[in-house]
Amino acid sequence: MNPYIATIETRVCGIPCMVGVSSYNFAAPNQYADNDIDYYGYTELCWDVLDQRGRIAPWLERKLSEEEVDRIELEIAEFFRVENDRSIEDRYYS
Repeated sequence: MNPYIATIETRVCGIPCMVGVSSYNFAAPNQYADNDIDYYGYTELCWDVLDQRGRIAPWLERKLSEEEVDRIELEIAEFFRVENDRSIEDRYYS
């Protein structure tokens, strides 16, 4: 059984690999919220670096820089934004 809700192709230090996303939660900003977290919104996610065969790759994860982590997390957010848009289209245009 696959423990990931999504598997996304990417690169780490130029090496082709994948990330397995085990959880993703996005809360949009809410201007009426009574706390900073909800007012500005947030994203919670959990992911693993995988080799091209889908196996966890700790050796590759050790190569990650902060910039690459940020890039990968943006790729994950974009993936789920696109998936959400597709699901809305399917719901209303099918």
